[in-house]
Amino acid sequence: METEKKYASVHYAKYLQLDKVMGAQHLRSVELGKPAHDEMLFIIIHQVYELWFKQIVHELVSVAEMFDTDKVEERNIGISVSRFDRVIEIQRVMIDQVRVLETMTPLDFLDFRNFLIPASGFQSFQFRKMELLLGLKKQDRLTYNQKPYSSVFSDSEQKELEAMENGLSLTDLIEKWLERTPFLELDGFNFLDEYRKAVKNMHDKEKASIRETSFISEEERAIRLKMLAGTESYFDEVFDEKKHIEAQESGSIKMSYKATIAALLINLYRDEPILRMPYELLRKLVDVDETFTTWRYRHAQMVLRMLGKKTGTGGSSGHDYLKSTTEKHHVFRDLHNISTLLIPRSELPVLPDKLKRELGFYITSKK
Repeated sequence: METEKKYASVHYAKYLQLDKVMGAQHLRSVELGKPAHDEMLFIIIHQVYELWFKQIVHELVSVAEMFDTDKVEERNIGISVSRFDRVIEIQRVMIDQVRVLETMTPLDFLDFRNFLIPASGFQSFQFRKMELLLGLKKQDRLTYNQKPYSSVFSDSEQKELEAMENGLSLTDLIEKWLERTPFLELDGFNFLDEYRKAVKNMHDKEKASIRETSFISEEERAIRLKMLAGTESYFDEVFDEKKHIEAQESGSIKMSYKATIAALLINLYRDEPILRMPYELLRKLVDVDETFTTWRYRHAQMVLRMLGKKTGTGGSSGHDYLKSTTEKHHVFRDLHNISTLLIPRSELPVLPDKLKRELGFYITSKK
């Protein structure tokens, strides 16, 4: 009997609970006796966003669970890359959805906008969960109406958000995973020492090239040498752990010294087979961060188009607030900044044969 019930046929509409989904659009304008045609579009667009948010949260939680261990299984790195790929594709759809919403004109929106007060996208619980899962910290957030961002939620929701804030985010878990990278110092090969030599060699060549060229003026030569000196000082932070810690304390850097060095090694030696998937993982994190930034910016531009300088229905400054979040609410900025530290492949320190074998895939056979 149980087997029959388990494999019984199910109807499409019942499986998707379409009666609930299709019956979830209640137009305030109709309820208040002033029907506004475009309110239906407004509701559906935002309901779809919430469904996408739910799926993204589902993917992020699964990745966090795989990394919340002292030893991450190699195959789980590949699975995580695939799930971040899905998140990125969803984000792109979210960005494209703004175009659908923009088929509604500012005048169309004004037909029902006042009926929405004080409802606001700031009250999206799932969006806040996404931010926390990725690693956006309370101290790094822009203030919303001079109140904690969580103040718009119920007591139970605030407790859930607080628990997430106090737990480990993907930023924390990825940092711990990077800190466990085993190839930073092995069998006499000290990556940082060799990298330091390679950087010095690269900069010496650049200085010589600037000094010797006859195609620039003395004034421009001096400017270029000064700029190069500035780049050298940035590299010094990598070579000096104390300076890195000071930068962390000031808030200009979030990721630990050891994790930064590991991320640098992975980026530089990405072509080695075993480092290929870790590199893809770091690249996907940058893509997720960048695509969320694009969505925030696109959303801000849409609000400017619809409202101009008007305040948001939730009481924020509207466009100005949303635009500011595109610059402030980066999560993986330190992974973006690794590009500053990259050097040409031709300057890379040569790996010892044993280490190169360990970073590759090879088969040994016994005779």
